[in-house]
Amino acid sequence: MSKIKIIVSGGGTGGHIYPAISIANALKAKQDDIEILFVGAEGKMEMEKVPAAGYKIVGLPIRGLQRNFSKENLKFFSRLFKSLRKAKKIIKEFKPNAVVGVGGYASGPLLHTANKMGIPSLIQEQNSYAGITNKLLAKKANKICVAYKGMDRFFPADKILFTGNPVRKDLAKLDDLRLEAQQFFNLDPNKKTLLVIGGSLGARTINHSIIENIEALRDETVQVIWQCGKFYHQEMKEKLSKANMDNIQLYDFVSRMDLAYACADLVISRAGAGTISELCLVRKACILVPSPNVSEDHQTKNAMALVNQDAALMIPDIESKERLVDESLLLLHDESKLAKLRENIALLAKPNAADEIAEEILKMIKQ
Repeated sequence: MSKIKIIVSGGGTGGHIYPAISIANALKAKQDDIEILFVGAEGKMEMEKVPAAGYKIVGLPIRGLQRNFSKENLKFFSRLFKSLRKAKKIIKEFKPNAVVGVGGYASGPLLHTANKMGIPSLIQEQNSYAGITNKLLAKKANKICVAYKGMDRFFPADKILFTGNPVRKDLAKLDDLRLEAQQFFNLDPNKKTLLVIGGSLGARTINHSIIENIEALRDETVQVIWQCGKFYHQEMKEKLSKANMDNIQLYDFVSRMDLAYACADLVISRAGAGTISELCLVRKACILVPSPNVSEDHQTKNAMALVNQDAALMIPDIESKERLVDESLLLLHDESKLAKLRENIALLAKPNAADEIAEEILKMIKQ
């Protein structure tokens, strides 16, 4: 059999890019002579992150529609037309055996074109509420891999596979890392550890909820690891220095998230699909503050999927400044509730997602 070729398309955010890279790595592990080409959107973060992971990527000129009126929206259809034309050229030249869409602007033109050309396609939907692009592409897709139950309200039930979201391999086994993590962050093993994360860029509401209630965190039994994001780092650093708190460690970015998770007793986070999948895998009690600035409010729907299983707590973004710190401290001092949340979130973990998706892609090609 000739070399298998696969196009992986999508991106825009880490929530799309890192699962895509995990799927590509799993495919390579199963068949080392496989050739994988990524197709992303010009100017988006995948154009940097994918080559850094060792894969070739080609960009399409596609952009999304802006929510508010913008002159950029006038260019949408010309960019879409150019992207469809370029997608056809890429497919004709690369000759893929299958295409994989992980969501994001580029996956639409690429998978639509592949479907018209009769090439098998697989969609990976990370969220509990399917996006418009994936709902449209699902009609012609061969398989749809999902991370939440009940997705048959968006997709044909006979095409759905419940695989979970691919996550980083280094998060799979943290049980033996707690002591190393405490030493790495210079933590007191007799104190509870609160981990606050808002993504690499940061989460404005979470950061302001912490800094505006900083005095409440002057608690001798609690220590905090706070990733505020590079955009907010200088502002938070200045405000934190005035508070003179030695139980809070502030970072723009935490490079060793495996160790941060390993030592955390409670995690405060946004509710992106990738982050939630990580929290399930690492079995951490968490309070989720969904971002209101995402399409179709899917982070709230992601969070509610856990809340309904008693696997997480959720505080709406608008209530965060009043409630987040106080409720975090209450939960940190309630060991039975922490244990229950850990137990329930662990039941939702799907540690072999990337392998299962890769297996399905290869199976689809051989049919």
